[in-house]
Amino acid sequence: MSRTSSRPPCSPSTSPVPSPSACPPSRPVPPFPPLRVGRAGGRLRRAVRRRRRATAAGLAVVAAALAVGGAQARASRGAAPPVAKPPAAVVRLVSAPVRIADAATVRLLRPGDRVDVVAAERTGPPRVVAAGARVTEVPEPEKGGDGGALVVLSVPRDTARALVGAGTVARLAVTLC
Repeated sequence: MSRTSSRPPCSPSTSPVPSPSACPPSRPVPPFPPLRVGRAGGRLRRAVRRRRRATAAGLAVVAAALAVGGAQARASRGAAPPVAKPPAAVVRLVSAPVRIADAATVRLLRPGDRVDVVAAERTGPPRVVAAGARVTEVPEPEKGGDGGALVVLSVPRDTARALVGAGTVARLAVTLC
């Protein structure tokens, strides 16, 4: 079986390489724009950057919607809407050593705990002298002391004065917050 070709055979030539006129191309090459090498990376980077920005913007919108939706949900449940508080004045904290009447209670405390200090007077009802005071130190108990144990609290200066005054006329106790 012989194959037949629709194109004319190349004319024989004396040179080993056929000349372009001797063998025309079987199909014409279509025109195409010139290739631009090395510019696709910039487009890719820009596309990734745009996608990151779009993702960040989308997350910000979702967070804002959740914040607004949460406030509306709280308001719809009957709770009062949150009130913006004015910035509080800078409060200077001082360390106040306080003798607590019950030493066993002091052994339960650790630095960082929050306590309320209650003054128990003989003549009247107990009163809270310091609310939410932070325990900064719990010294080792004294051997043969007069009862009670020492604890160091971090409180505002005015509260420290009230603790010293209450410690001289009443027995002090603590409650964990």
